Amino acid sequence: MFEKLKETVLKYEEITERLNNPGTSDDSRLYSDLLKEQGQLLPVVEAFRSYEENERLIADSEEMMRSEEDPELKAMAKEEFNDALKKRPELEKQLKMMLIPKDADDDRNVIIEIRAGAGGEEAALFANSLYRMYVKYAEKNGFGVETTDVEDTGIGGFKFVSFIVNGKGAYSKLKYESGVHRVQRVPETESGGRIHTSTVTVAIMPEATEIEVDIDPKDCRIDVFRASGNGGQCVNTTDSAVRLTHIPTGIVISCQDEKSQIKNKAKAFKVLRSKLYELNKEKAHAEEASLRKSQVGTGDRSEKIRTYNFPQSRLTDHRIGLTIYSLEKVMEGDLDEVIGSLNNADVAAKLAALENM
Repeated sequence: MFEKLKETVLKYEEITERLNNPGTSDDSRLYSDLLKEQGQLLPVVEAFRSYEENERLIADSEEMMRSEEDPELKAMAKEEFNDALKKRPELEKQLKMMLIPKDADDDRNVIIEIRAGAGGEEAALFANSLYRMYVKYAEKNGFGVETTDVEDTGIGGFKFVSFIVNGKGAYSKLKYESGVHRVQRVPETESGGRIHTSTVTVAIMPEATEIEVDIDPKDCRIDVFRASGNGGQCVNTTDSAVRLTHIPTGIVISCQDEKSQIKNKAKAFKVLRSKLYELNKEKAHAEEASLRKSQVGTGDRSEKIRTYNFPQSRLTDHRIGLTIYSLEKVMEGDLDEVIGSLNNADVAAKLAALENM
């Protein structure tokens, strides 16, 4: 770890030297890039220098405790030594946190797809409940929500719903939601009062830009059709809905939320870019892709990441062994404790990996 930190300090010093070179400012693009890189490295360099200064203080006070004969000065050295020793673990932790690689997608918008799995109409009703939960969570965090596609059941359930959460850091907050969510409750459609178990799959994708994913129009087939569902007076009386098929991959995107065919087409391409971006990530990170697939699964009861038990107002996240008894608040979008715990567990695992390097 310390070798890596020393390399970071050297890199920072090299960049600073290049920035001070009069010739560098002649190239505005290079100067801007170097300035940005220097700014990213500065917090790590400052933290490492604080750590080194504390280590020097430990060594100097320890030496003073051994060599100093004056009791007063010796006591002062011991106090400095103890204070510096207490600071050491926290300074080490800060350094390790800074060495954890930042997820390049964290600041992006996020595309969420929710699909009813096992459980029939009750699964579809819970898919709607999860959609509502995420929308409320997005609103609490100041994020915007754009629905792209909905396939409803006619009695309040969703077979499928796709939507975009817009806002800096949206992906960093919601990236842990990918997987199979299991619900245990008495369905509204069940007159006998028996508890049913159903599943819903949630897929999470960071939104990609046009620069990152170039789509050849020749590779796409676009069909327009009349929107269905509760779309108001205009949305389902014109051919405004768009079905976009990416021929090389077979990916099909439908978008019917907007009254405008042009807007629906733009949203469909946005979703397609993100799906292709995700495919490219999977090819580059086969191990990560394997994990993602096992989380998303097919909606089977055996592949679950979380259980929502309504009779006991209990939520359990099986990945980290988290159990909380405030399910009603969670379903109203209060996901901070769940998402915070998942993030802390992720950071702890990465810190443990660093310590084993």
